[in-house]
Amino acid sequence: MGRAPRLAVGNIIYHVINRANGKQKIFHKEFDYKAFIKILGEAKEKIPIRILAFCIMPNHWHFVLQPYSDNDLSRFVQWVTLTHTQRWHAHYKSVGFGHLYQGRFKSFPIQEDEHFITVARYVERNALRAKLTTKTEDWQWGSSWVHEYGTKEQMELLSPWPTPRPENYLEFLNMTLPHEEVILDDIRFSLQRGKPYGDELWTTQTVKKLGLESTMRPTGRPKKGV
Repeated sequence: MGRAPRLAVGNIIYHVINRANGKQKIFHKEFDYKAFIKILGEAKEKIPIRILAFCIMPNHWHFVLQPYSDNDLSRFVQWVTLTHTQRWHAHYKSVGFGHLYQGRFKSFPIQEDEHFITVARYVERNALRAKLTTKTEDWQWGSSWVHEYGTKEQMELLSPWPTPRPENYLEFLNMTLPHEEVILDDIRFSLQRGKPYGDELWTTQTVKKLGLESTMRPTGRPKKGV
């Protein structure tokens, strides 16, 4: 079966992920993370986009992005991926030694309501789920840390949320919910299939608008660990 068409419409929110080739570790030290964040800033200047949440992990990264115009999502992510690959190989003197990333990025649209809050929480909890930190805001390479401890310059990387941040969001971010596994399964299914994440009416409308009918077909239980 062919891949679903890659249609990224402006002003829709998207979750985006890409992994290293063979799930190898590509962020080895502080310099690697800082170099990648620098690339994000450069990319945002070239292709303005709203970065709403992110988490950079040792072998992959997650973003919640809201492009201003059609096709800006792909342009932004492709520029980040290509530039990071070139600079990574130059730094580690491994030019010509193969692909850094496993392939094209994965993404899915998100409804601009509590579903957005749920996905932002999912992204910012990545390091906590992987037991790399005991509090989301202590993982320096994620938007939760930037919100709590970031400098003015670092904060400029992020854009205001389209949905108000809950007053108790940090507590909500760090707690495990009773239905946590159900939430994870739903998001992982959207991630694997590119299926829009929202209520039934919005999902139906978005599937039709973006031509994503193939993403609604069930393919079995989602894999864990994304």
